[in-house]
Amino acid sequence: MHHVQTIARITRCAAISLTLLLPASLAHAQPAEWSPPRTADGRVDLNGVWANNAATPLERPDSLAGKAVFSDEEVAQLRASAERLFGGADDAAFADGVFNAVLADVEKNVSRDGGTGNYSSVWMVDREFENRTSLITDPLDGKVPALTPEAEARIEAARVYREAHPADGPEDRTRQVRCITYGIPRVGGLGAGYNSYYQIFQTPDHLVMLGEMIHDARVIPISDMPHANESIRLWHGDSRGHWDGDALVVETKNYSPKSGYHGAADNLHMIERFTLAGPGRLHYEITVTDPTTWTRPWTAMVPMSHSDDPLFEYACHEGNIGMAGILAGARVEEAAGGR
Repeated sequence: MHHVQTIARITRCAAISLTLLLPASLAHAQPAEWSPPRTADGRVDLNGVWANNAATPLERPDSLAGKAVFSDEEVAQLRASAERLFGGADDAAFADGVFNAVLADVEKNVSRDGGTGNYSSVWMVDREFENRTSLITDPLDGKVPALTPEAEARIEAARVYREAHPADGPEDRTRQVRCITYGIPRVGGLGAGYNSYYQIFQTPDHLVMLGEMIHDARVIPISDMPHANESIRLWHGDSRGHWDGDALVVETKNYSPKSGYHGAADNLHMIERFTLAGPGRLHYEITVTDPTTWTRPWTAMVPMSHSDDPLFEYACHEGNIGMAGILAGARVEEAAGGR
């Protein structure tokens, strides 16, 4: 799995993102004369490979409380720091780690994982900086809303169980480690900068969104057909799409109890909006609701860039010797009386 991913990273690091070349104030401005490309049936054409390499964190850091946007000068400073930290051979950073290291303007990015080493930053794709300080647009504080008491209790019970039963069997490991899925939506966490490319195939009555990570493929009907019966539960939920002007809107529900997103599972309800915002730019917006998990709905918008790079195979099962090692190690610990 990893050697294929490494080739992908080398390929992508060789190309400089257009967003990085533009002033921050222009990176998200729609050209006055621009009109979106269209398919033969007159709909906006979403086909192609789209990359989520945004450095913007899901939630606004506490140090930026009350600051929704950076100035263009501040963004230029962030990009300069990113080039200094991650343009050479320092250790790589993942997820929000890139943004946090750049924001702190640390002297050097060094792995703190106990000496086992890390990817060099030269193997990783360049991340894209923008004016916003969080992907979350609602609430205005840029934070995921507070958990309900029910969710807090549920999440704590799950934590206690994992601590007591880390690897009784493969079912105790995460769905990612089991090569099942990284879940839908992939916003926040490893959603950006690491195998975070998607290919969209669009027809008049369907949209397929193929993710590079564990080759997840969603087949979304674009029609007014009803959702599946609530008794039918799916890893990625049951999706239906419709056009709202030039925006494709997708409603998803009927998630499996075994799925999970920030503590939500079978009660999760999601609305996605796919909107072309300019040449080579796609705005992917999600609004998630689950009254059993959060005290209110919340919305995030991910800016995605068109890419000429292909998707690479994420050969998870073929090289997944980790699971055998995890289970074998757990048995050794049990025999030694460690658990």
